[in-house]
Amino acid sequence: MILTREVFQMKIGLIGLGIMGKPMAKNILSGGYNDLVVNDFNRASVEELVELGAQAGTNTEIGSTCDLVMTMLPNSPHVKSVMLGEDGVVNHMKAGQVFIDMSSINPVASKEIAAELAKKGVEMLDAPVSGGEPKAIDGSLSFMVGGKQEVFDNYKALLETMGASVVRCGEIGAGNTTKLANQIIVACNIQALSEALTMAQKADVDPQLVFEAIKGGLAGSTVMNAKAPMMISGNDEPGFKIDLHIKDLNNALDCAHTVGALVPMTAGVQEILQNLHHNGHGDKDHSAIAKYYENLTGIQIGR
Repeated sequence: MILTREVFQMKIGLIGLGIMGKPMAKNILSGGYNDLVVNDFNRASVEELVELGAQAGTNTEIGSTCDLVMTMLPNSPHVKSVMLGEDGVVNHMKAGQVFIDMSSINPVASKEIAAELAKKGVEMLDAPVSGGEPKAIDGSLSFMVGGKQEVFDNYKALLETMGASVVRCGEIGAGNTTKLANQIIVACNIQALSEALTMAQKADVDPQLVFEAIKGGLAGSTVMNAKAPMMISGNDEPGFKIDLHIKDLNNALDCAHTVGALVPMTAGVQEILQNLHHNGHGDKDHSAIAKYYENLTGIQIGR
């Protein structure tokens, strides 16, 4: 896609420079969008972006001066607080500005925020991502986007500086509904992989060889390729934390209950994640679901 000079000159504000937001901000800058204002509680992260060419600003300054406001925050309450809370960003925005929320939140919250922004003539996209920290760093995230087609078309090129896949899934809320579907599939895949490799280890078959044998077949997946090596080596360093997956599955269960969908597998893997959280593993990678089976059986995968 050819980017016009006007697009590159757009002033962008980004609130949230965590494990995902910081590398995403770096990719916005490297993608040619040089007028970037950032804010986060972690001042070291802000200073790191300033050294790369961004500007530091308050939420108020971002709301009042930026053509586009973006957020990358942990959950629905954080986004609602930043945007709609006392002295929220929406109070400083005006008609013609646009808000893109890249956080993974409840689609009901996305619709509530969009409704408030609409009162001021501000358009919104909900654009959660999948891929974890490694893909945030290399700019190959998958964006699932909800909102008006024309707004999506205007900002797709920007999202492509951070993602290899940018797909509009429908109107507001559709992006986060799609992300919840993604998180259900990922969680259930990791649970199945943990069970399978634990069984292989118990049967005295090398889990590494099992992985090598099946990864090219129907059972193979991006999840398997990313998580099997971590389980086998005992690497629990987070690309995506158990506590964050618990948050996403809570939103998935809430959404499912609201619309009357049945999600028994989601409920089951959520109980496993909750068990790991209460046993001190909430800050580990979600591949540590393997530890749940290790605690049950005494069997360590690989290692």
